[in-house]
Amino acid sequence: MFEGISEKLSHTLKKVRGYGKLSEQNIQDAIREVRLNLLEADVHFKVVRDFIESVKARALGQEVLQSLTPGQQFIKIVYEELVTLLGEHSSELDLRTTPPVIIMLVGLQGSGKTTSIAKLAKTLKEKLKRNPYLVPADVYRPAAIDQLKVLADQVGAGVYNTQPGGNPVEICKDALKAAQYGGYDVLLIDTAGRLHVDTELMEELKNIKAQINPHEILLVADAMTGQDAVNVSTSFNEALDISGTLLTKIDGDARGGAALSIKSVTGKPIKYFGTGEKLDALEVFHPERIASRILGMGDMLSFIEKAQAAFEEKQAQEIAKKILKKEFSIEDFREAMLAMGKLGPIESMADMIPGMKKIIKNPRAMEMAEKEIKKTIAIINSMTPKERLNHIILNGSRRRRIAKGSGTRVEDVNRMIKNYMQMRNMMKNMGKMGSLAKRLMRVV
Repeated sequence: MFEGISEKLSHTLKKVRGYGKLSEQNIQDAIREVRLNLLEADVHFKVVRDFIESVKARALGQEVLQSLTPGQQFIKIVYEELVTLLGEHSSELDLRTTPPVIIMLVGLQGSGKTTSIAKLAKTLKEKLKRNPYLVPADVYRPAAIDQLKVLADQVGAGVYNTQPGGNPVEICKDALKAAQYGGYDVLLIDTAGRLHVDTELMEELKNIKAQINPHEILLVADAMTGQDAVNVSTSFNEALDISGTLLTKIDGDARGGAALSIKSVTGKPIKYFGTGEKLDALEVFHPERIASRILGMGDMLSFIEKAQAAFEEKQAQEIAKKILKKEFSIEDFREAMLAMGKLGPIESMADMIPGMKKIIKNPRAMEMAEKEIKKTIAIINSMTPKERLNHIILNGSRRRRIAKGSGTRVEDVNRMIKNYMQMRNMMKNMGKMGSLAKRLMRVV
């Protein structure tokens, strides 16, 4: 995710970080590179202009030039401006109303609405303990109706029995009554799409909105379309006053320009993003976490959430207590690695775990990643309980013994300890800082 822009920005900021002292000239050079990085990522030019102006105004002030660590201070500014660009705070669905809460999904044909509505239903049902009712309102594509009925069955949600050729407005009105009668507390409407924005489509959606009065209108936008996603978002927002965006196919978006542009252009938050084809591949869009991933700093909070979901409830409670008490040991690191097998594809974890991106770059990424995890577990298994709880005692002779016992090299043991220390330091800093931005900046 955001691989292209992440690589370029990380390379640019790595040079800045190495400067012992910053001058106006090398700050100007760095800002120019950041600008090019964003434009190459297909970020909207007006968004780039405003972003660069904000960074420039802060970077050329005393805040950076008189800092003891000017390189880190500059990176902190870029990070904070990225967070602002992406929306500052996460913005989930507002479910605080008399049920059923009506959520209408709109977007172009092929953007992933039907799959996204099933993912959203699964999230609402399993994580928020809601009882969703799905409405196939795309009467022009019988396949879409059948697909949503199948998906509803897979996620255990109710579904309205739409018949092809019906009136979308009447279908939605009848479905609302059915949801109320059936005791469902969330109504998810899958509307029709077109290959492009047209008057007929917008009129139909406006009519549904007028009759149903949805609490949320989410635009499902294909992140891989880049600038087109921004133009589409603008059109739908002007016509329907959307409440937010759900980005799809973000795992295949090498440039990331859509995600960096939509919030700024529409003024509406990105609420969710899809990370894969499976029905559980939907995440809340946290601007601060995404900014951290883009700058190559990882995303330990998302990793922890996934790891806790993979653990038994008791295990999750124990690891949470240890994180709060800053007692994250090598044994806990081992448990996290074991849990990775339950977290989904290794590629989806690459942006979250320090050192993992380099593994994914290899053509034999999956094989190498699996071997690396197995090697890490083997190394930790060769440690004594005392060593797992206190890494400080791991001197040279102990490391040689561990390497021999695990069938690895001392270099492998050293690398495992380094990766553990990176993760542990991030845990420690998260406990120290009051805000996530400050937490992340402490490890730059």
